[in-house]
Amino acid sequence: MSRRNDSKQALPPTRRDALALGAGLAAGLAGLTSVGARAQDTAAPKELRLDYAYYSPTSLVLRRFGWLEEDLAKDGTAVRWVLSAGSNRALEYLNAGSLDIGSTAGLAALLARANGNPIRAPYIFSRPEWTALVVRGDSGIRSLADLKGRRIAATKGTDPYLFLLRALHTVGLKRGDIEHVALQHADGRAALEQGRVDAWAGLDPLMAASELDAGSKLLYRNVGFNTYGFLNVREEFLARHPQTVRRVIAAYERARAWTLANPSDAAKILSEEAKVSLPVALLQVKLRSDFSRPQPSDEHLKALQAAAPILTAEQLVKPGVDLNRTIADLVDTRFATGLVKA
Repeated sequence: MSRRNDSKQALPPTRRDALALGAGLAAGLAGLTSVGARAQDTAAPKELRLDYAYYSPTSLVLRRFGWLEEDLAKDGTAVRWVLSAGSNRALEYLNAGSLDIGSTAGLAALLARANGNPIRAPYIFSRPEWTALVVRGDSGIRSLADLKGRRIAATKGTDPYLFLLRALHTVGLKRGDIEHVALQHADGRAALEQGRVDAWAGLDPLMAASELDAGSKLLYRNVGFNTYGFLNVREEFLARHPQTVRRVIAAYERARAWTLANPSDAAKILSEEAKVSLPVALLQVKLRSDFSRPQPSDEHLKALQAAAPILTAEQLVKPGVDLNRTIADLVDTRFATGLVKA
């Protein structure tokens, strides 16, 4: 899917925003120059395939303004955008080689890497609170313990599914103590609101829409169980085209700076793209998304180390997999150095 030439009007930055973004872009380009001597692309790719996702507002901003297309066109590289409906889809596309760069939750990326998906994460697109356990407004379920024996919708291979398992473990329950209903996120919301399941491991903006539009309640929240938003790259593509990946990160940094300066306009873009109300989009962008720490660091390594035991406890990875080594192989704490503006 190429960048759209539709009738939606891009939101122009103010002069102050433009000056700030120009300074940030200059810093990013300086970073590109400083790291350029260490590795050069074997050749500029003819096409870059990357995803956009409603759970990643900065991807929507970057796609809307076409900054990446403008930059990569200098080397004859076309950009093709692919919608990811969830981490599971992005990881499937990466593993199949139909995406070069994809947006996922950190723990979902770790699970995929542990099971053989050859990806690395050189950039963090957000620290969101994008998932919680959701029940209907008239539900009699009052606590996590009440979920025993209940039908719960969740998308396997995603942060909401792993969040559900971690939440259950806090009250001594396991996957076998509930009836898991495997549905994609949008179908899980519909099943909850129609009464076909008792609870749903939600994902924004669908979760926020269910709260505001259908009166659903968040039964259990824990921002510490929401793993970060990882921008993952296929290892083969990263090895062949490191400079292209750096330019993608520099473009994401431009989108992040714009989003921080214009959160209401970023929410408007999310509202239009995801077809949710503006209040829903504002809830996601302003109250449940932290865009302040994009440089992979020990913070992200420790978050995955704290989350990793659920993968072993629920037998989601093969016996004997060294998850600490897998985490170190996944999270690239050096690649974006010089590109990320504090």
